[in-house]
Amino acid sequence: MLKHTTVSTARAWNSWSDRPGEMVFLPLGIRVTPLLYSSRLRQCIKLEPRNDTLRLGRHSIDGSIIEFEADLAGTTLAFATTKPNPFTFRTKWTAPKTAEWGLRFWVNIAISAEDGTQASFDPAQNVTLLQSGDRFTAIATEHPPVQVTGHESLDALCADYAENGYFTRDSRATTAPVLALRFNLEMMRSGTYAAAVADSAPLAIAAAKAALAAQQPSPDATTPHAESLSAIRDIVGWNTIWDATNNRPYTAVTRIWNLGTFAVWHNDQTYAALLAGIFDTELARENLATALSAATPQGNFACISTSRDTWVDRSQPPLGSLIAWQLYQRSGERSILEQCYPAMARNQRWWREMRDPDGTGLISCGSSDVGEALYKGTAFGARNETGMDNSATHDEAIYDPETRSLSTWDLGLNCVIALDAEMLSLIASALSRPNEAAEFETLATTHRALIQTHLWDETRQIFANRQRHGAFVKSLSPTSFYPLLCNAATAEQTTHLLRHLSNPTTFAGKYPLPNATRDAPAYLDNVYWRGRIWPNVNYLVWLALRRTGHYPEATLLAEQSLNLFLQNWRTNRIAAENYNATTGEAMDQGDTDPFYIWAGLLPLMAVSELIDFDPWAGLTLTNTAQPTQCGPMVSPFGPLSVTVEDATLTATINTQPALSFTFPGTLTNLHLHPSRITATLHHVTTAGRLTLHRQTPEPPLLAHLNGEVIRSLPIYGGFTFDITPADQGAKLDVIFPN
Repeated sequence: MLKHTTVSTARAWNSWSDRPGEMVFLPLGIRVTPLLYSSRLRQCIKLEPRNDTLRLGRHSIDGSIIEFEADLAGTTLAFATTKPNPFTFRTKWTAPKTAEWGLRFWVNIAISAEDGTQASFDPAQNVTLLQSGDRFTAIATEHPPVQVTGHESLDALCADYAENGYFTRDSRATTAPVLALRFNLEMMRSGTYAAAVADSAPLAIAAAKAALAAQQPSPDATTPHAESLSAIRDIVGWNTIWDATNNRPYTAVTRIWNLGTFAVWHNDQTYAALLAGIFDTELARENLATALSAATPQGNFACISTSRDTWVDRSQPPLGSLIAWQLYQRSGERSILEQCYPAMARNQRWWREMRDPDGTGLISCGSSDVGEALYKGTAFGARNETGMDNSATHDEAIYDPETRSLSTWDLGLNCVIALDAEMLSLIASALSRPNEAAEFETLATTHRALIQTHLWDETRQIFANRQRHGAFVKSLSPTSFYPLLCNAATAEQTTHLLRHLSNPTTFAGKYPLPNATRDAPAYLDNVYWRGRIWPNVNYLVWLALRRTGHYPEATLLAEQSLNLFLQNWRTNRIAAENYNATTGEAMDQGDTDPFYIWAGLLPLMAVSELIDFDPWAGLTLTNTAQPTQCGPMVSPFGPLSVTVEDATLTATINTQPALSFTFPGTLTNLHLHPSRITATLHHVTTAGRLTLHRQTPEPPLLAHLNGEVIRSLPIYGGFTFDITPADQGAKLDVIFPN
């Protein structure tokens, strides 16, 4: 009988548990778990990131590449896993560093099943076998183990080491719920084990033994864009786990830190969907489903849901519609919008009904009188609705128990709610709901005007939080730039905002953007939202700058954000929840997690400077003439990759060239259908050629540039068009025979 049936076959073997080194075949609940024992410390570890020292390496979404290192008592073990096929994996361990006699340092491969099925070791074949119904799992090893021991659980195995050390025969067994294959580093400085699932024992054994000889994975490409994309993949891959409480896969905020058996922050979960969607639409849907599961009967999304508590009395800024729209553009899957729209539309209406105590149209944070959540009905609980819990921008906010809201209008929250209305309008239109599209567009337009008028501090020439019945609050944060994101700022206001953005006494610097201005007392606190850099905020400001056409400023922010990320990633493989805004360090204090999902937004900006699915401009390619490569990634047209060589950008679909152009510049709203290719040209400063690669020789039926017929030149493998600086802003439309 299958245990879990909600993941694809390609992902069935993966690191699903809270032990990163443990490979789990999810449908059968089979577990293959490495454990380490040091005689010097007399300690056995199960490679749990909260308790043990691990360095997480590469991790593909489907588990076809998984690499990590573990340290114990000065000895380092490196593990590398590959999957020759979906039903088989191979893991090789090596010991690049030892700190005690290898005879006394033991590598254990424990084999078990969730339902307690007995594992059996056959010494004649050097194979361990488990039977699950009519299906068999075989585990083979390169070297015979020094000995095989039997236990009731992994904890019992560690207890055996604690009591008896490594020099004992008392627990030897060939059949047990947990069989431990024991190796030591004196006799096996390196080793390999492989597991295979099949419908007969001989087939499983043969497949496991054959997998022992599988090749090691190739290294990743090292261009900045390729390195950035690989980092996003690894962050998503390692944080994707199985939630046994709710019987679902999801990408956790971090597999290192959790609250109970599962923990879902609504916004973080939608960011997880955005990042997962670069590689795997199925996983993006699963993360969206997890985020949507927090919808309450009242209409909002619970701020957080864990196995210990659910904060239904408050929500988080509604960014899910933006991300659903981005995923729709990336995948071309209309069903993603259908999945999200009803709950997100209810959520937008909830904000306006429940968080506008004075009926002004502007929103204040609050805590409704529902549920029994921790911090319900408090100022701190209300502040949670911004996601910036201890930000100095809340220091002057007073909680009113009568209206159950803070006394201030929160700028960032209002901008996101206006953006949410705009995105819902786009989604409703795509779903052929014209009346609702008009409703939400009206809400977005009205809300922008209110932000522009009431949240602009003319004295300081910047947007800021404001008391509903009085003055602007003193403290500022990067949410001052969010009016650009929702298109609420005038041209004059934007000019002033850019001046603040480049001012080193406020937000500029080697490491932007601090969540308190550098001249504010809160900046020196360097704790959580008081002065530290947050990847999600940098991403939203970058998106805002791109939306409003301030590309040099956006590019600078993307470059600085990537440098911040790589400073910690390359050395220590840290992808942090937040960063020090002075030094760029991640782990300089305890209020950050070292492997947090939204850290992937920092390298995402760098990737998106080359290839992006922009919420307003669709598929966007930018040729800076600098050599690079990036991909593959999900696109509506198939796996998409981009290379730049000899100043020529080439986009490939399913490894086949589809389009290339030689001029520095950008293509937006790019569609690469077999019979029709359309795009808009931007930042064309020098002449060049745009080539459409075709496997068939038929010339275009029609080729227009800004509505004017243009001539195509046939070349080997396609057709090319001359582009000049005069074509800036022109729309290309080429139709080929079906």
